[in-house]
Amino acid sequence: MIRLPRLSAVAAGALALVAVSVVPARAQYGRPMVSDPAIGEKYHVEAVINFWNPNLEALISSESLGIGGSDIDVKADLGYVDKSIREFRFVLRPGVKHKFRIAYTPIKYEGDVLLVRTIIFNGIAFNVGLPVQTEFTWNTWRFGYEYDFVHTDRGFVGFILEARYVDAQLALRTPIDNEFTQAKGPVPAIGGIGRVYVHKHVSITGEITGMKVPEIQGYVGSFFDLDIYGTVNFTNNVGVQVGYRTLDAAYTAQKDTGDLKMRGLYFTGVARF
Repeated sequence: MIRLPRLSAVAAGALALVAVSVVPARAQYGRPMVSDPAIGEKYHVEAVINFWNPNLEALISSESLGIGGSDIDVKADLGYVDKSIREFRFVLRPGVKHKFRIAYTPIKYEGDVLLVRTIIFNGIAFNVGLPVQTEFTWNTWRFGYEYDFVHTDRGFVGFILEARYVDAQLALRTPIDNEFTQAKGPVPAIGGIGRVYVHKHVSITGEITGMKVPEIQGYVGSFFDLDIYGTVNFTNNVGVQVGYRTLDAAYTAQKDTGDLKMRGLYFTGVARF
């Protein structure tokens, strides 16, 4: 499963630093400064397309008929290589401090290799030298609410409540058999977000969400998501972002398991209305 303490402490410290930076931007008596407000915070709808280039690490195991499955490394065993992934994000902002967030991340890898070792999948042994075609998907929907309890003309700090729906699947096709394993279900999350403007057109944002779900009918799920990015807003309606994201996710469904780690830079276009 996922080990969180060290990264969580670092992320919490980063958010605290953002909070310390934002709060002094308020004038005396708690009134926000309005002399030079940031560009990019006047909108009701925000749409973002991320082009993420992560380093992929994933292990999948599937049991059947009481026969334990091998831990299949999708790179070493199935020949997957890193690739660019698109993520779609939308923010609906009915009020200054209230945001409803929706995101969809479709992850798909395909491979066509000769096995370099014997693996056991769904209770079946696939031997060395067998040609195998595979498809690995890990698709995630995110639905969340954000409340910015500190908000100024040069930044904000808020908390996030979120529900994620994950659908993970690995399919193997060989000349002798076709097999697949799938796990899907909702995972709740909590987290925090902070943003500070270092210039009226330039901001730095840190966001952290995560949760570990206790066992429910043989299913256990957990994830940790850290996202740090800078934004340059040309106008209130158009901007670009560059960031670094790390995502750790894992599940146990009966005796099937999956462990996914993705880390890397991304580039983004932002449109607001």
